[in-house]
Amino acid sequence: MDNMLKFSDIYLATEPYVKSVGQVRMGASGIGWKAAEGEAEALQGLSIPGLILPSGMLALQHDDLRRIQWQRVARGYGLRVYTKSGVLHKLDGFTADDFETLRDGIKRLFHGLTLEVRDISLKGWNWGKTDFEGTNMSFKVENRPMFDLPMGYVSNTNLANKNEVSVEFQPPRGKNLKRKAAGVDELVEIRFYVPGTTTTTNSRGAADANGDNEDEAGSDGGVNPADGEEEVSAAAVFHDTIKERADLGQVSGDSIVQFPEILCLTPRGRYHIDMFSHFMRLRGKTYDYKIPYENIQRLFLVSKPDELHMMFLVGLNPPIRQGQTRYSYLVLQFVRDEEMAIDLNLQADDASKRFEGRLRSHYDEPLYRIVANVFKGVTDKRLIEGGSFQGYHGSQGLKASLKASEGTLYPLDKGFLFAPKPPLYIPHSDVVSVVFSRVDASSSNKMRTFDLKINVHGQQDYQFVSINREEHASLEDYMTQNGIKMLSELNESTSVSYKGMDMDSDSEGNRRGARAAAGAGTAMDIGGDDDEESEDEDFVAGSESDVPEEYDENYESPDDDEE
Repeated sequence: MDNMLKFSDIYLATEPYVKSVGQVRMGASGIGWKAAEGEAEALQGLSIPGLILPSGMLALQHDDLRRIQWQRVARGYGLRVYTKSGVLHKLDGFTADDFETLRDGIKRLFHGLTLEVRDISLKGWNWGKTDFEGTNMSFKVENRPMFDLPMGYVSNTNLANKNEVSVEFQPPRGKNLKRKAAGVDELVEIRFYVPGTTTTTNSRGAADANGDNEDEAGSDGGVNPADGEEEVSAAAVFHDTIKERADLGQVSGDSIVQFPEILCLTPRGRYHIDMFSHFMRLRGKTYDYKIPYENIQRLFLVSKPDELHMMFLVGLNPPIRQGQTRYSYLVLQFVRDEEMAIDLNLQADDASKRFEGRLRSHYDEPLYRIVANVFKGVTDKRLIEGGSFQGYHGSQGLKASLKASEGTLYPLDKGFLFAPKPPLYIPHSDVVSVVFSRVDASSSNKMRTFDLKINVHGQQDYQFVSINREEHASLEDYMTQNGIKMLSELNESTSVSYKGMDMDSDSEGNRRGARAAAGAGTAMDIGGDDDEESEDEDFVAGSESDVPEEYDENYESPDDDEE
């Protein structure tokens, strides 16, 4: 017992936002930390290697210790304990007087290990060098570390331009961390300017090294066929290194299932989807995202009006980003008749226990249904499908336009959904009232379309335009069945019904009936004249296939245009 070191009031800082204090003990068997009474609650839901729950004990065996460092931290001084399994543990709250005791004790208890001093740079410079160790990246100034970036929290990285690399971070994991992190500032993105070029080995050089190619004369362009080296941007190499390091640890395990080349309407492109136990990976030609399942808030599965395609929408909070553009929804499109047989790897990371029977080991059904069921199982979220509403032609949705974007408005059982771009969901609980506009039919102006404005509590109103007038009766019945207040366009405090209106008649009697139903002496025409209506009729929206995709040969990303 005399050889054991004890330190009280020490914080376990391996995960951010965790404020759990306890006692550290060091002996010949290793290093142990135990949460003080009442402090273990903050650790529930975490998946720190070596942490025993619910008791709140952390045990690091002597044989697994690789390095121990001492450094200045926000809570005084702290230890960084590196294990041979690649995990970094942090213990904060030591005082300056503890250094000599720790140094002598580690040397005596752990043969071959010494307490290293990690001197932090305090110059405040914004230029330096980067060094990767395991899943951490250190930014160093004059060979002294200034700050660390854990690669395990990188959600996306891309080349913002030729010499600039952006790195985005996801929120901390754990069911209690969102509450503890509320109201605090958090780093969500950092950008590095990486000038110059460097050399890298290409596939042709690898073939040369194996003796598969004959010696060739050197050529211009930075490629030396003799040694297989190619001159590339240093920013591109840095970007590739971050992607590789961010895949270590959590991502290096086996995936549950992979869906190759799924067409994504928002953000546009074809992506590979890799599903893991705690997160999904969205891999495209230009962008690569890591999305934790707790960021997925809603799931929708609806049919497009053409009855040939299905759309699957995944609501995200926080949204993913491409430069300055945020995407709160993933909109995936599938061919309705495309079927597939898929086997899930439920042995990956004990997935069968984690998902509690919500997933099957084998699926043999339409691809859109497989993807929807897998997402439903891994997120444990309700899958919202097209409700009981049927349009004039029996479809789930109505063609409409929101501002300059043409799409489909879906009246669902508990809300309105607009897709594919911009995706929008309005729950019934947020709707104050709706207003039908341009529904009057006169001899001088035969309306082929009408507008629908949805007034929302404390938010902007949403105006959906160019809805086929044949859909008016179905929409009005839907509003009545769901208890949604309908107002006239002349006086939005007066209820109105357009049932029984003969929109095809030109008679003066029917026009007077329409005016009376609107609650006004004269009809209000906000739809324009016949010429404007002919433009409405002749308008043809661009096909989705006109938009370049990431796997197209001539695809250019938005960042290419900026260059």
